[in-house]
Amino acid sequence: MNMKDIFTKALEEPLKNELSEPQIASLIEHPKHEAHGDLAFPCFQLAKSMKKPPHMIAQELSEVVASQEIEKAVAAGPYVNVFFKRRKISAGILEEILRKGAEYGSNTTGEKGNTVFDFSSPNIAKPFSMGHLRSTIIGQALANIAEKNGFNCVRINHLGDWGTQFGKLMCAYTRWGAEDDVRKCPIPTLMKYYVDFHEKAENDPSLLEEGRAWFKKLELGDGEATKLWKWFRDESLKEFERVYDLLGIRFDHVQGESFYNDKMTPVVAELTEKGLLTKSEGAYVVETGPGKPPCLITKTDGTTLYATRDLAAAVYRKTTFDFAKSVYVVGAEQQLHFDQIKNVLRKMGREWEKDMVHVPFGLILKDGKKMSTRKGKIILLEDVLKDAISQAEENIALKNPALENKAATAREVGVGAVVFHDLKNERMNSVEFSLEQMLTFEGETGPYVQYTNVRARSILTKARAEGTPQEGLEDDASWAVVKELHEFPDVVRRAWQTYEPSVIARYLLSLASAFNKYYGKVKILENDDCLGDRLSVVASVSIVLQEGLRLLGIKAPRQM
Repeated sequence: MNMKDIFTKALEEPLKNELSEPQIASLIEHPKHEAHGDLAFPCFQLAKSMKKPPHMIAQELSEVVASQEIEKAVAAGPYVNVFFKRRKISAGILEEILRKGAEYGSNTTGEKGNTVFDFSSPNIAKPFSMGHLRSTIIGQALANIAEKNGFNCVRINHLGDWGTQFGKLMCAYTRWGAEDDVRKCPIPTLMKYYVDFHEKAENDPSLLEEGRAWFKKLELGDGEATKLWKWFRDESLKEFERVYDLLGIRFDHVQGESFYNDKMTPVVAELTEKGLLTKSEGAYVVETGPGKPPCLITKTDGTTLYATRDLAAAVYRKTTFDFAKSVYVVGAEQQLHFDQIKNVLRKMGREWEKDMVHVPFGLILKDGKKMSTRKGKIILLEDVLKDAISQAEENIALKNPALENKAATAREVGVGAVVFHDLKNERMNSVEFSLEQMLTFEGETGPYVQYTNVRARSILTKARAEGTPQEGLEDDASWAVVKELHEFPDVVRRAWQTYEPSVIARYLLSLASAFNKYYGKVKILENDDCLGDRLSVVASVSIVLQEGLRLLGIKAPRQM
């Protein structure tokens, strides 16, 4: 029972000569103060066509707006404000949530179209750092939200497992590396070699040439280069899996850049055949327009680049999955790269490039600066997650030492704190790394939302019932919660339309706040005629909180 739809329908007849139904719906808003009504319609836009001042139009509309669900409509200056029949609306909303359960808020916008998500994509032979947290959890949340909006999702981890950097690493390993050291402590040791390489290359540029030569050998299938590459890759995947397991992240396909080795030749051949390749200083490029940098396809030594592999990946994914959308959750600094890829595909006649979407995000900063793997300035994500879990264990030992399944709960709460701390921020905002803030469990945090759900479940356990909406509720405290619950389907749509998980996170904080105020004001378990309705509010809040947390990739513990 969507209140916005009800109000739109009520305005449709009196405004049939002025605005369409979608136009009316787009103008409806929430009053700044709850006392002014449940929804408001501004009349400014009608002044010119109706040749009347907005306040007069509002007055006239307030006298003709009618619906079985609307209690009254009043003019407030240039606005028409409506108050709904609380009992009728609340009973309908709560009945819908309890009937649908976790399906509440789902819609069929996607019409089961395939949507490919390219996210996380760490580089092999390097630690899984905090720098990869954002792509990983934003990508997972957006895939969950897309499914809620009716899409079939294909989750792909496009590993950085090819390129000149592996030639540099092979150069470093063969020059001063030790097999025993790598086997004892694989990723930190390989990382040290990589950092050492760049430090030494500043004084010895010949190392850069040697690194490029090693990558050339790898691309040509050289046995020694291939053996080293596979070893580095296997060790990296073991480390990555530990982190993904902690985060609860899953992929349908792990297809690194190397997966497209045999798929690049047809792309380069097509570019050549269509006369799109231009030789530039020994390399081959595709011009992308006046004043724009060209897209580099092959280097002077014939080796391929990130762009070549991304072109091959795009063609493969369209052919394999016939995607309705292909979403790349990659940092904002890659905007030019994706503009170039789409430009080249457009020149190739691939009209579906318009369905490729780059979802950028800001950085995680340390002391206001970007973390640099090359310079060794990184913070390991696994360490942060373990610190968060440890902090959660301390909190449980202090506040609820008798809790069963302490370790599992601490993991859910600790990891949830890290994930929520990131996702509550708009994705384009850079986030300053602060372990202290990340592990604060009070205030606007994941554990606050998780605990609110635990509180709701505890009430239902005490009542030994989920509740059934009967007459509905009309008191202010109940109505505030019901209105928040009513917003969830719209929040789900908006989060997908804007590719913005923070819309879900901020909503959960708002719902949790409304419920905790309700808990403080109302004697929920009082045995009177409204007990069933109040318990249905509690059960509905728990359903929506759990589903909202799931969309963000966060667990909802039963106890804390």
